[in-house]
Amino acid sequence: MLDVAAVLEARQRVMEVARHTPLDYSHTFSDLTGAEVHLKMENLQRTGSFKIRGATNKLAHLDDAERAAGVVTASAGNHAQGVALAADRAGVDAKIVMPEYAPVSKVEATRAYGAEVVLHGVDYDTAQEKAHEIETEEGRTYVHAFDDEHVMAGQGTLGLELVEDQPAVETVVVPVGGGGLISGIATAVKANDPDTRVVGVQAEGASAMAESLQKGEPVERDATDTIADGIAVGKPGTQTFDVIEERVDRVVTVDDAAIARTLVDLLERSKTLVEGAGAIALAAVVEEAFDYEEREVIVPALCGGNIDLNVLRNVITRGLVEDGRYLKIRTTLKDRPGALEGLIEIIAGARANIYGIKHERTSLDTSVGATDVEIDLETRGHEHVAQLIAELEAEGYEVDVLV
Repeated sequence: MLDVAAVLEARQRVMEVARHTPLDYSHTFSDLTGAEVHLKMENLQRTGSFKIRGATNKLAHLDDAERAAGVVTASAGNHAQGVALAADRAGVDAKIVMPEYAPVSKVEATRAYGAEVVLHGVDYDTAQEKAHEIETEEGRTYVHAFDDEHVMAGQGTLGLELVEDQPAVETVVVPVGGGGLISGIATAVKANDPDTRVVGVQAEGASAMAESLQKGEPVERDATDTIADGIAVGKPGTQTFDVIEERVDRVVTVDDAAIARTLVDLLERSKTLVEGAGAIALAAVVEEAFDYEEREVIVPALCGGNIDLNVLRNVITRGLVEDGRYLKIRTTLKDRPGALEGLIEIIAGARANIYGIKHERTSLDTSVGATDVEIDLETRGHEHVAQLIAELEAEGYEVDVLV
């Protein structure tokens, strides 16, 4: 099993490529939770995530023949970029298989770091099958995203930084997908102080590790569904499972709504951009997914900042809806002059801001002489939303809340 000696040995190798990322005390989230919250800003890491740590350490262990043959892996995002940059710095040829529908920004970033990108298949599983074919055909070394001791040790260097920067830490909160990051961090943190609590967090729609721990062995989910795509792993690793079972105190889950709210709060209040997987550890603290004491020193790991702009737009909208700050409604008006003006006057009187209006007169669901109206609104919280809808209904409008 992974030991702290491997993590300590990895540090010098990793630091030749990766950054020592900051630990930032957050007044905003400390005030919100009552804990003393320090954010581990791994979203500021090279390539935008922690993956560069494990990839660097893995490539450092290749022998001469393996270096000459090159490496291959499959990924739709962070792991692809981490392996690409680590291979470039090590002078090793890298071939990365990515799904055909991977975001263009991530494909181009992986190429920019020096790797050859092969687009294959519609999802990660088919890309991985292709990567293993290349491994066999070309004699390349496959770099696993998490279930590899050298990868886990490299990720654990984040834990070494964390306890050095905040010796008083009482609880470390870590995102969990396949388990490589938390395995390394738990090994480093527990070696420093066995009483430091390590809490893992998964999305409800991708909770394979939590389910595996309940059953006592790695199990595979039929499907994953979460905005935290960086940790949407259907089956945890066997090596990581053993480490987590022994060294992680608890694994909890949070839903996508909480992830979206936290992502928006980080962006708005802390001016910090993260992806869904980068927000989930803090979301678990904010949502009190586990118990903690007043003024407890907690360090959530913001493990990545690589979010596709289209996804970011959708997540921001979701977060605003969850906060009661965005509302989309539909109602029906009589198709006559002044009908829309009367509706707008009520909305204006309730102090809601209109983003957009859409009329639909030709729908088969709408009676002749009527028109459907959809309105996008900026609101000021759930009470304001309830007040606005109540005022519209009091004036005789039938209101459907669309978002």
